[in-house]
Amino acid sequence: MEIPTSMPRLKGFRHPREVIAYAVWAYHRFALSTADVEYLLAERGVMVSRETIRGWVNRFGAHFAACIRRDRPWPNDKWHLDEVVIPINGMTHWLWRAVDANGDTLDILVQTRRNAKAAKRFMAKLIAQFGKPRVVITDKLRSYITPTAHHHKGLNNKTEGSHTPTRRREKIMGRFKSPRQAQRFLTAHDQINNIFRPRRYSITVISYLHARVDVFCLWTDYAAEMVA
Repeated sequence: MEIPTSMPRLKGFRHPREVIAYAVWAYHRFALSTADVEYLLAERGVMVSRETIRGWVNRFGAHFAACIRRDRPWPNDKWHLDEVVIPINGMTHWLWRAVDANGDTLDILVQTRRNAKAAKRFMAKLIAQFGKPRVVITDKLRSYITPTAHHHKGLNNKTEGSHTPTRRREKIMGRFKSPRQAQRFLTAHDQINNIFRPRRYSITVISYLHARVDVFCLWTDYAAEMVA
């Protein structure tokens, strides 16, 4: 079974853009390695190396993430902020993540510190994109110095739960190799998972099926926008 091709090829690329888009989707949507994606493509008659797939993911993951951020609805004004430690090359780094009340990731930032300066930098990045929130729920970290911050451990489980896919991917990848790689990968990974993980528990089966069709149509549109 081969992947159908209907869109113009990307200049300088041997494989159709549908194949590239499929590889990026499979890698980010499921807990797969590049070798796993290589086998999925091989079963569909597409012979490509895992190194090529890694290049596609690195190059075009940011494109799909940018398209998703561009078209996403304006986020809820109630934010959940949390941070989790990620070891990189034997050094401790912190992954700062913000999600809205719907559980959608707003943004992430990899930093070497977990102090007031780091929290202020992350908050400034968020406010520059989305404006000031009505309320911020944190995990009682005192570094979040903002009058709208509510420090409540129990209410912050939306963000803490969003760290689970990161841990899963970190294990598959054998840990992140550099802060830049972690930032680049997770920025794309979180946004792609935003649209491909509708909350089935909160919608009917029919609504879920329609949402799934819609998101695949979106992905096709974003693939058509890819540029070399």
